[in-house]
Amino acid sequence: MASTSSGGTVDLPGFFADLVRCETRLYNALNDRLRERHGIVTSQFEALRYLRDHPGSRVADLAAEFAIGIGATSKTIDRLEKQGWAVRQPNPADRRSSLLALTDNGTQLVDAAEKTFTTKVAELIGGTLDNSSARAAAQALSKLRSVLERNQIGTPTG
Repeated sequence: MASTSSGGTVDLPGFFADLVRCETRLYNALNDRLRERHGIVTSQFEALRYLRDHPGSRVADLAAEFAIGIGATSKTIDRLEKQGWAVRQPNPADRRSSLLALTDNGTQLVDAAEKTFTTKVAELIGGTLDNSSARAAAQALSKLRSVLERNQIGTPTG
């Protein structure tokens, strides 16, 4: 846990390690809380929330948003469908793809889970970082993500 050296320069390997370990621990804590309260995990919550907020999305749209492969995304949707939380509908503009939609049960689930998610994120991050530090971290990560996405860095090939 050493993102900065004594000279004030950023230890980039240390920064990377801190970033990845924080993401893993936050994700795991959110998994535990969502599973306990709603019977879902974070990846399912994120997919449900994306479908709620982007009606008529395709599997490819989710894959691009989450930087995961089409196959993994399709399996995620299969699982959501099996639970009765999402459905695939014919795409009138392209018969090769389907449009995704939440069911009423999926909408109710994601709305309830979002309250749990937001509360836990506030507890984990807001309980550790003051508002100024959280804002600076959010701005830095948003800028980094924007550059990575714009340059298609880390985009899966399948």
